[in-house]
This record gives sequence, structure tokens and C-alpha cells, in this order.
Amino acid sequence: MDTTTEYVYIYSEGEIDYDSLAEHAPCVKDNIGSTFLPTVYSLLFVSGLLGNTLVLWVLIRCVKLRSMTDVSLLNLAVSDLLFVFSLPFLAYYAKDQWLFGDVMCKIILGCYSIGFYSGIFFVTLMSIDRYLAIVHAVYALRTRTVKYGTIASIVVWIASFLVSFPEIIYNQEINDNITTCRPKYPDSNLKTLKALHIFKMNVLGLLIPFGIMVFCYSCIIKRLLSCRSIKKQTIKLVFLVVIVFFFFWTPYNIVSFLDALQVFHVFDDCETNKRLDLSLQVTESIAYVHCCLNPLIYVFAGEKFQKHLARLLLRFIDCKILRNLQPTTSSVYSRSTSIVEHSSGVYN
Repeated sequence: MDTTTEYVYIYSEGEIDYDSLAEHAPCVKDNIGSTFLPTVYSLLFVSGLLGNTLVLWVLIRCVKLRSMTDVSLLNLAVSDLLFVFSLPFLAYYAKDQWLFGDVMCKIILGCYSIGFYSGIFFVTLMSIDRYLAIVHAVYALRTRTVKYGTIASIVVWIASFLVSFPEIIYNQEINDNITTCRPKYPDSNLKTLKALHIFKMNVLGLLIPFGIMVFCYSCIIKRLLSCRSIKKQTIKLVFLVVIVFFFFWTPYNIVSFLDALQVFHVFDDCETNKRLDLSLQVTESIAYVHCCLNPLIYVFAGEKFQKHLARLLLRFIDCKILRNLQPTTSSVYSRSTSIVEHSSGVYN
């Protein structure tokens, strides 16, 4: 995608937004994302697709859904796959321009937004689930069931759709100097809606989930430390969940917040705009890595899932070997049969 002197490139939540400059002298930004983002998105697509598909494979083939944890893991994998589905389109979009039509614009950015929020919400739900299982073990026997897990998952999906709905409505294909796919807000509420979009992501995508996670895991660690049979590995995993979430999502939310302040002309100089634009691209890519790490943190870190995966892989390899051997056996059998038939035919 070629840069022009009439527009500024600003990356926000995976799409490219073009804001007209109010100043007489345009601020031309180098479109670094045209080479950087497609490569990152492609790598994240492959790794995210592979990891979350393996999670679904293990859960469907080996693990019977017996608790809220199993239901949450299943939905988290589906959520990450929904998010990953949008990455190839966004990769091409970052490199060139939007060529997939208005309907696909709404679908792809809608899948992106729903997958974005639902992934964070399901991670938060799993924190609550672990809190109930460890801190309120007796009470959790009645609440951590498949029934309540299914109800909670449905609520999460509905909430994710409702949170994403405003952007889904405003997203459309816009033909300007180049074809773009981005929200087109009414001119009367342009600044307000843009700012609310970013602030909503900050509050619902970071502050509230992170606050819930800190509370839940603080109580969990306090309870675990009071147990004699505590495993250091368990506490390490608890810390890992919180630290990874904070590390991958906080920089992106901070930069997005600063970027939103440009709407109110808090940052007007060109150099600051360029730095924020580059920071958004980098922190956005870092945040997206989280969907690829979810299978490693929440699923394959457990011994039970490692055993299930190993068993499935062994079965898969055995089936492959048997299939390769089967044609040879059948061909030998057919050859021997034809020889017998031919021989019997001669002697008759």
C-alpha cells in the first residue's frame, strides 16, 4: 500500500484507519507495516491455527466435557480460532489495500473484534473458575458443572458480540484514493465515537479483566501457600498466567489510549504521530501473540493433556503405518489370487 501526502496511516485493532490532516502541512508516515505486519500476521496465523486446532482435537477426541474448565477451554480455543481466521485477510490488507468487498469487510473485522473480546473474556472466566475450584472448593462442586459452564460461555459470546456490535455496524468498504475497510463514523459524533472505541477496549479489554485476574490469583496463591502439599510448579503457573496477560496486552492498550488522545489534539506534532503509529504496529503484534500462547499456558502445560495428546499422536502414527502397509498386503493377496486362478484355468 503506497503512502500519500493526504492521509496518515494509523493502525488500530488490526484495521487501517485514514484520518485527514487538519494542518496545512501534511504529516507523511512511512508505511512500515506493509512489510512488517504481513509477515507477523502470517506467522501468528500458522502457529495459532496449529495450536488451537490441537486443543480442539484433544478436547473432542479424548476429554469428555465434565466441568466448567473443560467447557471454557473448548470455547477459548474456538475464540482464538475465530480471531486467527481474520489474520490472512488483515495481512494482505496491510500489504496492499482492501480487495474483498463490503460484506467481507464487516465479516472479517467482525470476527476479529468478537474473537478479540471473547478470548479475553474466556481467560477471565477461567480465572474465576480456578478461584472457585481452589478457594471455595465445597461451593464449587455445585457451580463448576457443564451446565453452568455452558451458560457462562453463552453469556460471554453474547457479551462479546454486543461489545463488538457498534464497530460491526460502522465497518464498511470505502473507496477513496485507495480502497479501505474501516469504521465510518457519522461526522457529528466522529471524535466521540473514536474515543469511546479505544476507551472501551482499555476498560473491557484490560482494566476489568486484569483486575479480576489479580484478585482471583491472589486469593488462589494465599490458599495454596496455606497447604502443606503445595507444588512450586502450581504457583509458577499461576504467576505465569497473570504476567503473560499483563505483558502482552498492557503496552498495546497504553499506546491505543495515547493514540485516542490525538482525536482531541493532545498530540499534534508530526514526530509524535509517527512514533505512536510505529508503536501501535509493534505492540499490536505483541498482543496478538497471546492467542498463540493460550494453548501452551492453559492446556498443554497440564500433564493430563500432554498424555492425551501423546496418545492421539501415537494412534495417528499407527494408523498411518497400517494404511501404508495395507495396500501392499492387498496387492500381494490379489497377485497370489490371480496366480491361483490362472493356474487353475490352465489345468482345466
